[in-house]
Amino acid sequence: MSVYELLEQRGYVYQCTNLETVKKVLDSDTPTTFYLGIDPTADSLHIGHFFALMMFRYLQDAGHKGILVIGGATALIGDPSGKSDMRKMLTKEQVHHNLEEVKTLARRFVRTDGDNPAIILNNSDWFHGYDYVDFMRDVGVHFNINTMLAADAYANRLKEGGLTFLEMGYMLMQAYDFEFLNKKYGCKLQIGGSDQWGNIVAGTGLHRKYSFLSDKGNIENEIYGLTCPLLLTREGKKMGKTESGTLWVARDKTTPFDFYQYFYNVDDADVEMLLKLFTRVELDEIDRLCTTDIIAAKRLMAYEITKLVHGEKEADNVMETIQSLFGKTKDDGQNAPESDYEIVEDEISVLDLFVNSGMVNTKSEIRRLILQNGASIDGVKCNSPDDVVTRTEGKDFVLLQKGKKVFLKVRFAK
Repeated sequence: MSVYELLEQRGYVYQCTNLETVKKVLDSDTPTTFYLGIDPTADSLHIGHFFALMMFRYLQDAGHKGILVIGGATALIGDPSGKSDMRKMLTKEQVHHNLEEVKTLARRFVRTDGDNPAIILNNSDWFHGYDYVDFMRDVGVHFNINTMLAADAYANRLKEGGLTFLEMGYMLMQAYDFEFLNKKYGCKLQIGGSDQWGNIVAGTGLHRKYSFLSDKGNIENEIYGLTCPLLLTREGKKMGKTESGTLWVARDKTTPFDFYQYFYNVDDADVEMLLKLFTRVELDEIDRLCTTDIIAAKRLMAYEITKLVHGEKEADNVMETIQSLFGKTKDDGQNAPESDYEIVEDEISVLDLFVNSGMVNTKSEIRRLILQNGASIDGVKCNSPDDVVTRTEGKDFVLLQKGKKVFLKVRFAK
């Protein structure tokens, strides 16, 4: 199976600037240089990032040359795509910290050593020292404001009436990234999520104008864009949002246990899609599993995605914990995920314990759970919001339970 056909059958292909040519380029025996850009606006990656990173890895495994650009410069501006409010501006120190963290996490997905290693670049390396007036004369002159404002990337910001000139510069910078990489590394393809379509097309358009000027009307060395769809549930909701916020790759933000549980608890209708996108399980086996045993399919999917992100050892540890908590031989909670919060009092109300530990967000939420018989401590149902937990000698922790599947260990401070 060709790499393009593989990407298409697994659900990675959404938009393409020149579909037939990109098919030929990707399925050619001659390696093509491609790139993916990630802005380090946080010190971790989320599920949307590793959708595109999986596409990166498939292309890399097929022999194409990958470049991962971490946007140390563009992160200082902020991508307005799909945003109703201006992104929070980060300091240079914050961006530098985030950049190093993202670079480390990205290496879990793309190969940077061995055969056909990817290279990781920082776009601040070519923007630093680029004179503003020179940049506007070189790049800004090729962008029509009316055309830019018609792009989906600015739709929400325009609707709210708050689009800034700072944000308008983002598209120019990302377009220049593509042109710079083409000149220096021969990069011919940019990949990314569909929310980046406007920025990708801006890059191919800038290159076309440069080529037209330099070649006196003969456009050569065309460059291309290819996007994957946004990761949505069958109901059209954005995937990767939990009660406590975004589903992160960094284990100090989202534990491997919580990561597994998120995927295991997705709707049955989304299991086939996730198996195709985030595992290497053969397509006919995915079809068989989803048709004959959706629980086994879901378990395999959650395990494989956890292994992909956190490694086999962590995924196996999660399965041991699942067995101990939900299997026939439950233990006393030693393997449950642990809260950062510690109980310092000799006596604490159930309401405060559930909220302070992070098991719920509000006291009204735990009150509802108690009324619905959905809250337990050490295996015993909480009967009243007025219940208290008392420290007893020899007891190191309590095990909170929300519903049937969510557990959290909370230790007593020593």
